[in-house]
Amino acid sequence: MSDVEALKAEKEKLIAEMLELQKKFIEREHNGGISGKDYWASKDGLLKDYRQVYMEKAMRVVELSHQIVGSHP
Repeated sequence: MSDVEALKAEKEKLIAEMLELQKKFIEREHNGGISGKDYWASKDGLLKDYRQVYMEKAMRVVELSHQIVGSHP
């Protein structure tokens, strides 16, 4: 596997993980809503680190995209 193929595979994996996080978030929202307190200060479950984890994955996807095409952010 070439370096570019490895980067693309990592990017695809991260995107799939992000989509799964979104799916779980939407399911929870549809099954009873999410309060502002839960979203911003949850101490357990899906929302505990949701924003941080999602942001880290998204930023890595951006980095990978730049590496794949050879540009710099």
